[in-house]
Amino acid sequence: MAEFSSSSDKKHQLSCDFAAQKLDLKLSVTLAGDRDAVDPVVRSVMSVVREMGCAPGSEDHIELALTEALANAVVHGAKNDASKIIECDVACDERRGVLIVVRDPGPGFDPAKIADPLHEENIYSNHGRGIYLINQLMDEVQFHKNGTEIHMLKR
Repeated sequence: MAEFSSSSDKKHQLSCDFAAQKLDLKLSVTLAGDRDAVDPVVRSVMSVVREMGCAPGSEDHIELALTEALANAVVHGAKNDASKIIECDVACDERRGVLIVVRDPGPGFDPAKIADPLHEENIYSNHGRGIYLINQLMDEVQFHKNGTEIHMLKR
């Protein structure tokens, strides 16, 4: 069982039981910590998600959130080191939606310390919008293992 806290209401807890025998889709992918590896993986994963009909009408949101999560894992977790491996697990349940977990080999970070890109001093920054976008696009987002693992749920 995985627990997710809502990006809009951190006090609200939602239990999502993605039982293996009830999944419509379970996909595990690894990629090198190289920015050039992200787009082909996203295209492959999204092709399967679309084909399986995991979250009809939400595919564009899922695709952008997945791209941002993998890019962050490559840049911040693997430090663009192609010898390091990033893991991505995708589970689909027609009643609960799509669960995506991305794990990176980095030291982690404190998500609470990420600057808000909407604050005046950050508006013109050329980075720092990925986590904000993920939180806006997905229904539930939670960080685990000191920020080296992100769980994203789209119903």
